[in-house]
Amino acid sequence: MAAIRPFHCVRPREDVACRVAALPYDVYNRQEAKAEVEREPLSFLKIDRAETSFPDSVDTYAPEVYQRAAELLQKDLADGVYIRDEQSSYYVYELTMDGRAQTGLVACASVDDYVNNVIKKHENTREDKEIDRITHVDTCSAQTGPIFLAYRSHETINEVVEKARKEKPLYDFTAVDGITHRVWKISDPAEAGKVSRAFDGIHQIYIADGHHRAASAVKVGLKRRSEHPDYDGTEEFNYFLSVLFPHDQLMIMDYNRTVKDLNGYTKPEFLDKVSQCFSLEESDAAVKPDAKGTFGMYLEGKWYRLVAKKALFEGKDAVGRLDVSILQDYLLAPVLGIGDPRTDARIDFIGGIRGLEELESRADSDMKVSFSLYPTSIHELFDVADQGLLMPPKSTWFEPKLRSGLFIHEI
Repeated sequence: MAAIRPFHCVRPREDVACRVAALPYDVYNRQEAKAEVEREPLSFLKIDRAETSFPDSVDTYAPEVYQRAAELLQKDLADGVYIRDEQSSYYVYELTMDGRAQTGLVACASVDDYVNNVIKKHENTREDKEIDRITHVDTCSAQTGPIFLAYRSHETINEVVEKARKEKPLYDFTAVDGITHRVWKISDPAEAGKVSRAFDGIHQIYIADGHHRAASAVKVGLKRRSEHPDYDGTEEFNYFLSVLFPHDQLMIMDYNRTVKDLNGYTKPEFLDKVSQCFSLEESDAAVKPDAKGTFGMYLEGKWYRLVAKKALFEGKDAVGRLDVSILQDYLLAPVLGIGDPRTDARIDFIGGIRGLEELESRADSDMKVSFSLYPTSIHELFDVADQGLLMPPKSTWFEPKLRSGLFIHEI
């Protein structure tokens, strides 16, 4: 069973919500973050990336940066930018991009469910990235960036969410990037009880996006437990802020690759190597794969359509059958010499939201060859996590991105 509970939310006033809501902290580099905070001083990014308050000479991870984040959060609370809801509630969060909406439930998930693998992972995390968010959450005593969770669609939860969406929303605004955000509160205790009982019967929840934020929130919770050995499990540090989406609402975009060189091969030699595992034909148009096992390749001003030979998929586990794995195992590693894509400086990754034009631009400038992929499906993600396996890096790109600052969970 999954312990998914309502919480006392800290959230922005309605009239400033559109100004506060910010893209996740890791979307920006330091200069981009500073420019965004200068553009919108109320942006939650000033708290998520408090180094924007300091000269560039101050280290991003200096203690005073995290202390500044805590001070800014408390100042905004004191100034009334944020309010604390007195009632413990669930919230419904709808994001609409290009006319397509996805609707999730804002709630708190259990540290124990993460530890016991009720909440399943499909990616490794890096300790250096964890330390940053651990320090941020611990210093602010608040979880400020929600974890993107997914579960198999459940009729009762769907009914409660749809009922809430018929009420007047707390927030309804379109951000500068064109994404529309709407939020409702589930105030009726009877409706909230239906949600809690429904999750009691769900035994697998999946991290879709936010593995580092999840790991960091959990480690802060475990740290607080060690500091309070008399804890009874009801304390807020035993839970972490999440938005949970039914699987049939989610869209995963392609996550594409571009490589610096041909690993010493001439173009004819490289194409010959590729054709050993993939059928290969030139295309008059940019290739956006429309089926599993199909890839686009852009090289020296030309697009090619690649189709993986069926034998490449035979006898593979859930990870080995992924298109990102097929490309890595039969082209990037053996032909281009990209042994570890996590650390190899010769490869870069481009989210599908940037379009095929970005693949062309990179291959025509600082890189040499680009590859477009068919998106990983949510069912493939579930299969990998259920088998206790891990996806290759940069396997999934979720859009639209959850905003930070709309929901804060104090611990």
